[in-house]
Amino acid sequence: MALHQGIAFIGGGNMANALVQGLIATQTARREQLLVSDIRAEGLASLRDRLGVRTTLDNRIACQSDIVVLSVKPQVFPSLLPALAPNLAPSTLVISIAAGVPLHAIEAALPQSRVVRAMPNTPALVSAGATALAAGARATSEDLALATKIFSSIGTVVHVSDEQMDAVTALSGSGPAYVYLLAEALAAAGAQLGLAPDVAAKLAAQTIHGAGKLLCESHDAPSELRRKVTSPGGTTAAGIAALEAHDFAGVIAACVKAACDRGRELGKDAAASLDVAKARS
Repeated sequence: MALHQGIAFIGGGNMANALVQGLIATQTARREQLLVSDIRAEGLASLRDRLGVRTTLDNRIACQSDIVVLSVKPQVFPSLLPALAPNLAPSTLVISIAAGVPLHAIEAALPQSRVVRAMPNTPALVSAGATALAAGARATSEDLALATKIFSSIGTVVHVSDEQMDAVTALSGSGPAYVYLLAEALAAAGAQLGLAPDVAAKLAAQTIHGAGKLLCESHDAPSELRRKVTSPGGTTAAGIAALEAHDFAGVIAACVKAACDRGRELGKDAAASLDVAKARS
């Protein structure tokens, strides 16, 4: 079912573009329901020409929408949120997609607003995103349902607590970079074994694409899919044995934990910056 609410995006970057395209493509919202605000007139003109949505340079106009999506960099929040607060009606749902900014900090800066925090990832640009949503203290079940509808237009949606968002960021938010690193390593290994670099790169990319598609569409667990590829004493078994000898699972666990720890540090910094900004306003 299509949404009837007006949706404004404050910040017209890649993720806002992906969401606007997804909402239109899935007929979740009509072009006339969508508004994008940004400080870059050139970027807004391009977005208006390509997607036919309304644009503005004035965030106060964006604040008049039923739903306001904060799609700017987290470092902008200390100056942005105090400016938005007086212009947001209590009836307006605010959705933040800023990585690392915890709900309690946003809610403190926007004391009248109902807030939902979202963590999408870059495959949203090709309608294959993974988004986690966390509802704020004042958000209702209807608010969470609206946010779910919006982000379902660009991929899969799950619900978590705000405390779990750092883990989400480390896993699915940063996860595409880990996969690209794997693609680089696979292609380099293939080239070392005599394949032309472009052939190795194409095989690596399609292998990852196909394996991911099968993983998402199969009813089998990853361990079962792996078992089906791994014949005893075969080539895959030899390759997996080499990975296990280098503690592949441990390396991935350390990678995700390091990203999660860094996310927590950034979250504390973001909350502190918002506290300072609120004290000055």
